[in-house]
Amino acid sequence: MALDLALREPRVDFGEVSRRRRLALPPRLAAVQEKLVGYGLVLPAAAVFTVFFYIPAIYLLYISFFHWSILSPATDFVGLKNFHTLFAQPLFWKSLLNSAYYTVVMIPATVFLALGVALLLREGLTAKRGGVFRAAVFLPHVTPVVATSIIWVWIFNPHFGLANYLLNLVHLPALGWLESTQWALPAVMIDSLWHSLGLYVIIFLAGLSRVPRELLEVASLDGAKRSRIFRRIVWPMISPTTFFVVVLATINTWQAFSQIYTMTGGAHGGAGGPAFSTTTDAVLVYQTAFIYLHFSLGAAMSVVLFLIILTLTGVQKWISDKIVFYR
Repeated sequence: MALDLALREPRVDFGEVSRRRRLALPPRLAAVQEKLVGYGLVLPAAAVFTVFFYIPAIYLLYISFFHWSILSPATDFVGLKNFHTLFAQPLFWKSLLNSAYYTVVMIPATVFLALGVALLLREGLTAKRGGVFRAAVFLPHVTPVVATSIIWVWIFNPHFGLANYLLNLVHLPALGWLESTQWALPAVMIDSLWHSLGLYVIIFLAGLSRVPRELLEVASLDGAKRSRIFRRIVWPMISPTTFFVVVLATINTWQAFSQIYTMTGGAHGGAGGPAFSTTTDAVLVYQTAFIYLHFSLGAAMSVVLFLIILTLTGVQKWISDKIVFYR
């Protein structure tokens, strides 16, 4: 009986109550109240970004124009001297080339592999089994980078690692991997691709879910092949998702650090080796600032890295305005 009475009681619509209260206020006060509520909701996130991002970023820019040391509060203004010293270093240019090579290889590999896996998970698997495979694909992304990188170090061991064992099974020559200047960076790319692929697969799955199945069915009934349907319908409609993945992958690859640091020496002092073949810009910033204690030079490197990422993002945005299809 009590349950029946509870079910018969009218439900309170708190949204409707709030709307009526706003209507009871004068229009000007209602607008002020809405703004205050909005600012109150944004304030915690804005405070976190200000304290942990904007203030350190501004101070970093300040340090780049000074001769600054963490051991001494005294600072000497040097203007653009840090940037002049930076651009005169051959190792800095090598780090930029390594970062560019890393990015140019990783972005296409990430986009095509993630999209291919997303299409398989969406079309080739049942809904019940698809959840299990989605979890399996996404699992590497949520595992600790350092722990998985240590496992990949053992996999790429040139003497008894799994990678060379598999190459021997198919009668291919063993590779030096992390001990080779030619194969060290590709080995890091394999680890990075394995670790980050799940995130981009989930993003592509979200984009594919917004493609109307009615369009696909109509095109199929008209006799269009799968490849043509993908080129003419699916690919244009997920172009905003593709653009987002490209921008996100560009930022992540230019800032790659943890895998390289762990797989190429880490605390033993060999990070970026052998022979600086895996020294990217992010690794060089860390070594300059926290190993050699040249904080002003490291700050200048960080500013240059920021400008590079900002420029690449701007170019991608300019290209996207011409080829991305927004419904």
